[in-house]
Amino acid sequence: MRVNFTETVLRDANQSLIATRMSFAEFEGILEIMDRAGYYSLECWGGATFDSCLRYLSEDPWERLRKIKAKVKNTKLQMLLRGQNILGYRHYPDEIVRKFVAHSAKNGIDIFRIFDALNDFRNIEVAVDETLKQGAHAQGCICYTTSPIHNLEKYAAMGTQLEKMGVQSICIKDMAGIMGPQEAYDLIRALKSNVKVPVFLHTHSTTGLAPMTYLKAVHAGCDGIDTAISCFSGGTSQPATESMQYSLKQMGYETGLHEKVLKEINDYFKPIKSKYVESGQMDAFVMGTETDALVYQIPGGMLSNLIAQLKAQNAIDKLDEVLAETPVVRKDLGYPPLVTPMSQMVGVQAVANVLTGERYKNISKEIKAYLKGEYGFAPGQVDEELIQKVLGDEKPMTTRFAETLEPIFEETKKQLAGLAYNDEDVLSYIAFPPVAEKYFREREESKTKVVDYIIQKKPEGTV
Repeated sequence: MRVNFTETVLRDANQSLIATRMSFAEFEGILEIMDRAGYYSLECWGGATFDSCLRYLSEDPWERLRKIKAKVKNTKLQMLLRGQNILGYRHYPDEIVRKFVAHSAKNGIDIFRIFDALNDFRNIEVAVDETLKQGAHAQGCICYTTSPIHNLEKYAAMGTQLEKMGVQSICIKDMAGIMGPQEAYDLIRALKSNVKVPVFLHTHSTTGLAPMTYLKAVHAGCDGIDTAISCFSGGTSQPATESMQYSLKQMGYETGLHEKVLKEINDYFKPIKSKYVESGQMDAFVMGTETDALVYQIPGGMLSNLIAQLKAQNAIDKLDEVLAETPVVRKDLGYPPLVTPMSQMVGVQAVANVLTGERYKNISKEIKAYLKGEYGFAPGQVDEELIQKVLGDEKPMTTRFAETLEPIFEETKKQLAGLAYNDEDVLSYIAFPPVAEKYFREREESKTKVVDYIIQKKPEGTV
């Protein structure tokens, strides 16, 4: 049996350990070697990479994708797409979802891993449909969590629902690393007996369970796993690619990976890791094993961002209180899985509750929208007092929120005339308006400076 490996160092490992701060220039030199490693796919785009490119790295995320594709000729490129949220934190009209998927495929994405934070699959139907129309691979996700309302039968039914939707593979997405070995074995077995498409597993090393969980998942018939090259593995990232490859090979599984190439890749990333450790951007907390996560269920990317948020407010001493508050907020909201954007929404609310000293004194606009039903159906019963406080006598909506949204692409394109270079720029702006606009204006200023420099350096007599 062959076990497929998806390498995460360019996206999720980067996102989980250093809040997605790795620039294209830092990893450009290793891409062609990574292409020779024998990976099933390279997860290199989506998630928080898009926002981070524009907000922190002064990079065009679309250009980053094109540059990666130019160097990676043989290995599939994979992205994480938040269904109707695309890569932002709210729902977008169907036309925007379709355009985003189409342009992502055109620019180099082969595999779209598509999820909805609430496992409300109405919110991924359009993205899946457009992915298939573009001739790309649609991988539907089940966001894994534990709660009084989540069980094996429910997850198996979700797998059947995804297969009927037309997905070509299914990924169990364990964002917080809370899935134990036996849970993985039972869940993979249940899915493999209910669906015909390949089943992949994504988890994190946060709680220390991940390597054992992967082994039991593979024993149950799991078709592929997500790993990170060893120097960017562990902690809130994924298990080490080399260690998992070594273990599975010893047990008689085929992986297709080349060990000498993996060593080249790891040697390349070692000094990059050292730089982030020395600068303090790779916090020691995210590199440790936190079994408390089995209680608070906070995923890696959320944890690193929570730490950054509390540090910015000089309140890092409140971290334990915020972690304890998180499951309380989650219960009040009907046990949503803690994955973007729900993880950020629950985390921000938990921080607000702790820092104000009063639960729900300040309620974010995103939580209000969630309670109105704009993000989809809550998995469980939402606290009645909280609903009353926010909605009063108003009833939550039962229709898919995107159906109430009007097309906005052409109007936005007109507004950005002279500032947006192409349709990809328009999509960037729709996803992150202030951030993208700031990037566009800085790009124009930089372009002007280059032109002025060239003119100044022009020899006399030239035109």
